[in-house]
Amino acid sequence: MNSTERPATPSSPHRPRLVQMWQNWWRGLSPSRQDRYAAIAPLVAVVMFFIAIVAAFWYLRSEELEREREAMRRDVEYAQQRIRLRLSERQEQLMRLARDVGNQDVDKNGFNDRADTLISQYAELQALTWIDPGRQVRATQFGPSVAAENLLTIDEVIQKKELLELFEMARDLQQPVFSQPLATTETAPMLLLEVPISQKGRFGGVLLAEFSIENLLRYGTPTEILARYAVTMQDGKGTTLAGTPLTPRVAAQRLLPWRAQPNEFDMPVAPVGNSLKLRAQGYHTSLGLVSNGLFWLVGVLSFMTAWLLVATWRHTRKRIRAQEALQGETNFRRAMENSVLTGMRALDLQGRISYVNAAFCQMTGWSEEELVGKLPPYPYWPEGDQSTYHDMLIDEMSGKVFPGGFQMRVKRKNGSMFEARLYVSPLIDGHGRQTGWMTSMTDITEPNRIREQLSASYERFTIVLEALDASVSVAPLGSAELLFANKLYRQWFGSQTVGHLQLVAQAGVLPSNSNASTSMDDEDGLMGLPSDEITTAVSGNAEIYIAELGKWLEVRSRYLNWVDGRLAQMVIATDITPRRHAEEQSARQAEKAATVSRLVTMGEMASSVAHELNQPLSAISNYCSGMITRVKNGSLSEEALLGALEKTAHQAQRAGQVIHRIRSFVKRSEPNRSLADVSDIVSEAVELGSIELKRHNVRLSHHVAARLPKVNVDSILIEQVLINLMKNGAESIANAERPAHQRMVELRVVPRKIDATDVIEFSVQDTGRGLSPEALERLFQAFFSTKSEGMGIGLNLCRSIVESHHGRMQAENLYNGPEVTGCNFSFWIPVASQAESAE
Repeated sequence: MNSTERPATPSSPHRPRLVQMWQNWWRGLSPSRQDRYAAIAPLVAVVMFFIAIVAAFWYLRSEELEREREAMRRDVEYAQQRIRLRLSERQEQLMRLARDVGNQDVDKNGFNDRADTLISQYAELQALTWIDPGRQVRATQFGPSVAAENLLTIDEVIQKKELLELFEMARDLQQPVFSQPLATTETAPMLLLEVPISQKGRFGGVLLAEFSIENLLRYGTPTEILARYAVTMQDGKGTTLAGTPLTPRVAAQRLLPWRAQPNEFDMPVAPVGNSLKLRAQGYHTSLGLVSNGLFWLVGVLSFMTAWLLVATWRHTRKRIRAQEALQGETNFRRAMENSVLTGMRALDLQGRISYVNAAFCQMTGWSEEELVGKLPPYPYWPEGDQSTYHDMLIDEMSGKVFPGGFQMRVKRKNGSMFEARLYVSPLIDGHGRQTGWMTSMTDITEPNRIREQLSASYERFTIVLEALDASVSVAPLGSAELLFANKLYRQWFGSQTVGHLQLVAQAGVLPSNSNASTSMDDEDGLMGLPSDEITTAVSGNAEIYIAELGKWLEVRSRYLNWVDGRLAQMVIATDITPRRHAEEQSARQAEKAATVSRLVTMGEMASSVAHELNQPLSAISNYCSGMITRVKNGSLSEEALLGALEKTAHQAQRAGQVIHRIRSFVKRSEPNRSLADVSDIVSEAVELGSIELKRHNVRLSHHVAARLPKVNVDSILIEQVLINLMKNGAESIANAERPAHQRMVELRVVPRKIDATDVIEFSVQDTGRGLSPEALERLFQAFFSTKSEGMGIGLNLCRSIVESHHGRMQAENLYNGPEVTGCNFSFWIPVASQAESAE
């Protein structure tokens, strides 16, 4: 009968309430919990029985030890009384001798006789000394069997600090005084007694008695106590003075630690006090294993019973856990089969469906009852494909396995179709025999659609890359493998990485130490690459010329992570040959425009130049006419002739310098940048520009800062910019019709720092009417001019010249309150080191 099928017993009103509560609690437990408690109950009973045996043994043993301790205490008290009586008798005998000595009834010889009698009669008394009040030894007597080194010498009696204190105490108290046991490394411990001598009420010295503590223990302790216990004498610090104490046995410490220490009891010896203690230790004849054999037998049997019960309980628990694990595994597998999206189908050896999971039914729309037990053709086979699928099933049943599975169309119950991929594996039972075939089916309609879209996207991507007008190549770092190359790259360089590496090396888009050879085997081939470029993927651009192709290419590079995780470098090369040709043509046109601008400037300055040349030429003509006249008159001396000729030569040189400046200014030449001194450039420009300023009656003042660094420029172009700005300033002043004291142009050249860059700033300031807001916005545009006869290329050309030297140019009005008082044109050029780094 099962535990859950017990007949209900009617509750009796006479049954105790506790029993009813127990029965109700037991019936409320589950069967597995009842089995568990039923298995634990015997084990608990055995453990409780064993605990009761141990408690009883412990109680009896405690009682026995307590009785032993009580008997030891009585014996020690008895032995202490015997020693105390023995010491008291010796004290009384010494007091009688001291009284006789004090009454002078005993002289020195008589003292020696009586002392010798006491020493020979009592073994514990080792020596007896008579000391007068001055601490001088009058007489001393000791036993013949005692070695002299074990007794106090006369010097020790006189000088030892402890004896001095004892002597003074006996003198002050006028009573016998015991001292603490004295011992050194050379002598055995001795107990001292000093008895004061009274001579007619005055202190007459002491009698010093030396007692052997070893003999006092041996003769003062009853022999039965010495036979029963290990008796020792100890001082107040626990040091053994006489006797041999017991030591715990190593075997007993390992087997029974609580019995390793013997029973012991000690108490002070009167009348000495706490400085001398009598200690007794009880002997252990055995560990009690034989006498407690019954206890150990019960213990072993209890342990064996408990071990068997525990083993049975553990075996039962293992079986219960195995059943629970099997049930949990079954539930887990069932839940997993019902939750997966893969359809599962099992066939027996005849092709009959024996099992389908919920996913298979959900895919096909057929229920489990409609599929299980069906033979081919199956309901989910399309009508037009049944013969093909039947042949595939025959191949499947014959053991032909498709490693990658096979694809087929499946018909749902509602008539719709979907694509599926099936994987077949043999179904093996627990005995290793094949019982059928297990098939897993996955709906691949959506993956097929995504695959088609990816294929189309890849095809479009490939078409775009192949049709690009730029060469695209990707290669891993540190390898000669070419990961990708488009059509134009293959046309230019073929299908090898030679072209890719040539572009990388010639464009300099790899760091300088990336190709450094390494000699250590553990070094990485990518060591030395700039981590900032790799992590931030900053592209680098460079323009290079490929002689084999005869083309100029703009190369751009970027680091990227390839699909396999390797670090790769993508290089894009664009043909910029037409652009370079256009830039060269534009440069030539700009050069021609600069030359034309200089010619136009000199054309505008023609009258001023003619006036400037007319002065030295007129002076030459006058000097020549004067010399001719004076030669004809005969009034020209040799010194006057030399002076006139020197002045004539000076004016000729002056005219030649003007012509040389004009020729060098308007001469067409290729741009030639070199290190130039700023003061020389300014002086050349001022010399030519002052001619035009004089024509307009405008004063020119210039300031050049001292110790300016050199600049890397084309001096003629910078002179052209300065002359143009000074000429425009003079014309602005002339158009404004300023009075003579306000007709002034100022040129300043000073060093400055702009955006952490050292530059030289040139500024030309006039006192004209300034510029309108519209003119300020369009001032540097081509063909825009504020003058009616101007062409509008001067300032645009000046700005282009300054920017070609990595500089900037700007203009602004000068104000005095709301009134415009002039205009300031300024531009700056980097110093030589800054300009070289910018290039």
